[in-house]
Amino acid sequence: MEAPDGLPVPQRYWAMLTVALALVMAVLDGAIANVALPTIAADVQASPAASIWVVNAYQIVITISLLPLASLGEHYGYRRVYQVGLAVFTVGSLACALSGSLFSLTGARLVQGFGAAGIMSVNGALVRYIYPRHQLGRGIGLNALIVGVSSALGPTVAAAILSVASWPWLFAVNVPIGVVAFAIAARSLPVNPRTGQRFDIVSAALSAATFGLLIIGIDGLGHGESGWLASVQLVLALITGAVLVRRQLALSSPLLPIDLLRIPIFRLSILTSIGSFGAQMLAYVSLPFYLQNTLGLGEVATGLLMTPWPLMTAIVAPIAGRLADRYPSGILGGIGLAAMAAGLALLAALPAHPSTVDIVWRTTLCGLGFGLFQSPNNRTLLSAAPRERSGGASGMLATARLFGQTTGAAVVGVLFGLYPGSSIPLAIGLGAGVAAVAAMLSLLRVRHQ
Repeated sequence: MEAPDGLPVPQRYWAMLTVALALVMAVLDGAIANVALPTIAADVQASPAASIWVVNAYQIVITISLLPLASLGEHYGYRRVYQVGLAVFTVGSLACALSGSLFSLTGARLVQGFGAAGIMSVNGALVRYIYPRHQLGRGIGLNALIVGVSSALGPTVAAAILSVASWPWLFAVNVPIGVVAFAIAARSLPVNPRTGQRFDIVSAALSAATFGLLIIGIDGLGHGESGWLASVQLVLALITGAVLVRRQLALSSPLLPIDLLRIPIFRLSILTSIGSFGAQMLAYVSLPFYLQNTLGLGEVATGLLMTPWPLMTAIVAPIAGRLADRYPSGILGGIGLAAMAAGLALLAALPAHPSTVDIVWRTTLCGLGFGLFQSPNNRTLLSAAPRERSGGASGMLATARLFGQTTGAAVVGVLFGLYPGSSIPLAIGLGAGVAAVAAMLSLLRVRHQ
């Protein structure tokens, strides 16, 4: 039996509210730990190097869990995976708040990461069932707005909480929000048809090993760890990945959505997404070093000069989502990524002593371009998949974002090591090139729409 085409009002608004609350918590918790890391390390008496695992544990668990949990959503329902993910995230947040050592905090962050993966893996699939087909771009644009605002406010929220309370409250505030979101979810989220097939545990293990080794290896290269060890991890990732792909080819509803990657517009959208987030991260990681080390600005000034990018993305994304319901996303995304590439090229070519206006209008252009691309791309990617494969599409969307971000950050680390004197303009210039290639990939989608 086919699911209804979207939820009726006001159930639709309640459903989006619970999705928004969970997304805000998951995105914020990926950012606030970075800001609080020095404070946490000092309080639990851990070295800076060891304390990095408070951040890494969360990110790695999300990365390896996204596709298996998206597949679970197709087998047992997106609503159920979301609710379990939300409950696990809330319990993990409470455990983080009660942690008294680095070991217990890292363990709690692992739990939190599994919960966040449950939320993120089926987020796009749920939006597809919440909104009717002709308004899907509107729902995805709202999603992008939530993510953009949460990303932009992450450092500010962390600083505000730390100014009046100790670091455990960064995690404790999630508990009442999680309880409210869970109560709303139980009454409002849509129910999707199930595949009726058994969950493939072997494929889930292979997927976790492949993406885990890949991310750890790439991250190790970026942080200057042993090249030999990183190479071994990447080779093992290729081997397990090959075994995974071979296994998926024989399945009608594979965990790694090989079937969806055979669809030209889906494949192009995934590649475009990886390129766009890689380009974004090349700039996001490089710019703070430029602003602080080269221009001598403080942390507050750096944050303010970086804010126009996510702020403009948050403003433009909902508008772009509505446009995507009427115009080809290939054209919208191509224009957006071309604007982003131009903004990055202009940032790479900043004069020796730029004014505040010089920096702000360039980062604003980058954010405008990224916002114009993101919502239409996500809409096309999700709608290209059959409705019963929305979980696989949603999981691949989140995986593409994380893979692009991780690769971009790692490349910056490598450039810092190889070209210490000129690495920042090189990284930002490379980001402009990657964004330009992504723009061309986006335009190629027009003939498939």
